[in-house]
Amino acid sequence: MSTAVEDRDSRRLAWCVAHVLRHASDHIALALLHRLDRPTRKYLCRDEWLPASAVTLLLRHGGEADRHYIARNPHVVGRPLPGLPGPARYARRRTPAGLLPLLRAELGRDPADGPLTTGELTGLLRRHGIRRPRTALDVLRLPYELDPDQLAAEHARRPLPPGSTEALLLVADLPEKTVRALLTAPAADADGPSWHRPAVRAVRMGRLTHEELVACVAPARRTLLLGHLPACPGLRWTLPEQAGMRAAVTRALAPLADDPRLWSELLRHAPGFPGPLPELVAAVAAGTAGTAGSPDGSPDGPDGSDAPRDDLARAVRRLAPTAAEPATGGVERELALASLAVPMETVEEDVRWVRDCLDRGLLTGADVIRHKLPACWALDEVHWLGAVDHPDRYDRPGAVLAARAEADRLFALALGEDPDAWWRVARTLPDFAGTLPHLLLRVTDGDSVSTRP
Repeated sequence: MSTAVEDRDSRRLAWCVAHVLRHASDHIALALLHRLDRPTRKYLCRDEWLPASAVTLLLRHGGEADRHYIARNPHVVGRPLPGLPGPARYARRRTPAGLLPLLRAELGRDPADGPLTTGELTGLLRRHGIRRPRTALDVLRLPYELDPDQLAAEHARRPLPPGSTEALLLVADLPEKTVRALLTAPAADADGPSWHRPAVRAVRMGRLTHEELVACVAPARRTLLLGHLPACPGLRWTLPEQAGMRAAVTRALAPLADDPRLWSELLRHAPGFPGPLPELVAAVAAGTAGTAGSPDGSPDGPDGSDAPRDDLARAVRRLAPTAAEPATGGVERELALASLAVPMETVEEDVRWVRDCLDRGLLTGADVIRHKLPACWALDEVHWLGAVDHPDRYDRPGAVLAARAEADRLFALALGEDPDAWWRVARTLPDFAGTLPHLLLRVTDGDSVSTRP
């Protein structure tokens, strides 16, 4: 086999692995990454569809070569890497002239007389990081000595505002234990307009994966809201990040299955439950949620009422399993489904047809995942929605989120937690000509059609 063919195969396998990693949990993703040879791993680090959690795992468990290639990937957004936003960018900002006199007055001394203690620093951050991190970043440019354990204790005693927490995630070299502690808050605290920013920043800075975020964010209602964060101005999930967060939350909610009673209990206890979402789900599944929430066993939320907020109820409805809606469209829908198996002469024609069917309601993103072939094209939105100016955006986000959710469901249903099965799918995907459900069936039945060794 020539070098050119090997290079092409490595590039194509990396492209397919990047799509499979979107739907894998962290330990499955690590198992896949460890099985890649060096050329494939290089192309994976340079792939534009590399998901955020995979970037974090590669930076945490990979070597210098992985970091080198990821740092030169123009599609890796917001990571603390050379040439990308991070501590170096914020260190170049000039401190406003009027801030130092104000800080001297608040401290009772000149900050130049010695580094700030952890207590002094947290006191300043509480006053200057209410919503945005700009002023808190200026405070963190002063010399300080930070004890991570004391910082976590101060935050547990009285939580830091979102802007200060975000600033610490941006520039402070904090251990993972402290990062997790900063993402907790008392259940009685109201959710302000910027409460979500530290969680989004923790993922985008590579501090935590989506799965780790779900495991540590408290109270549980915030995790449910992060799974369905409305699009509005300001720091929000990009479309792939939103899909990854939704997948991680859905995995945490798996013990509830499709039991309406358990989902009703989840919604009833979520407003006032103080712990992270996995603890709430375990308590609901075990029937002990009434004693694991507020001290008196009541489901009172942060506003003192036992009724869930509209946004929380909406988020839970989006995450709950729903019955399949009856198909409409008649013959036109059947033709649209059949067309997914017969690619047109050019990709542009295919994209125009699929987009038109989506707009007319004949197809959904889930239909594309189930019926389009080959399977690798179904997993790649470029082949049915067209190329975009940036992989974080699409003009039909609903179709993308529906497709990702359906792929998550199919992968979880067919492969479960078996790393070998996931690896067989990744190896088979580049050469497989059928649909994704057909691929998963062939692999799980032990009849892989892959021609790779």
